[in-house]
Amino acid sequence: MIPDWLEPVARAAAEITPEDLTRFVPPESGVSRRGAVLLLFGSQRDLLLTERAHDMRSHPGQVSFPGGSIDPGETPREAALREAWEETGVRPEGVEVFAELPELWLPPTNFAVTPILGWWAEETPVGVVDPAEVHAVYRVPIDDLLDPDNRISVRHPSGWIGPGFLIGPENDVMLWGFTAGIVARLFDFLGWSRPWDERRVRDLPSYMLQGDARPVVMPADPPEER
Repeated sequence: MIPDWLEPVARAAAEITPEDLTRFVPPESGVSRRGAVLLLFGSQRDLLLTERAHDMRSHPGQVSFPGGSIDPGETPREAALREAWEETGVRPEGVEVFAELPELWLPPTNFAVTPILGWWAEETPVGVVDPAEVHAVYRVPIDDLLDPDNRISVRHPSGWIGPGFLIGPENDVMLWGFTAGIVARLFDFLGWSRPWDERRVRDLPSYMLQGDARPVVMPADPPEER
């Protein structure tokens, strides 16, 4: 059973639409690749996030929810739990899945991603399982994500600007892109967001552009389009 503070999240998941989270939905042709991510809420009122290895060819250093492709025969729930276990050591049997968000589309990679919401009912230690893929694992307090001092706008070299968060022990790790868009818009839908200065813009660190500085499309609109 989920704690009382997560009840609004469960109710929101039953009401939220793809348009509440993104301007982009999977094409009706159904030719997208399918993936799933796990939004795992812990007893410290926190979210589990991973930071990709900094030398990966795609999305180096990007902070994201545990997740990845759905294997043949898997459900989104099964894929999200498997990927979280492979990336961080989260034991699937300790996670109570309580809701799913609508499937979201990432046009640049043609991925249709289902966010799975889980309560970490039986917590066990987590950490980097494969350093070749994951640089760090974070348990980020929701209050830190809501703190206006930790909110920024992130500018990609393409000119795209979207919401971001500063996380980590020194608040020097940048959460941006797809994951930041889900977090920001879910908080908006819940009415949890606090006013913050969207004019506080940070450029994307160079290590996050390794091998690819092409334009990107993320689920949250740039501030000037809101």
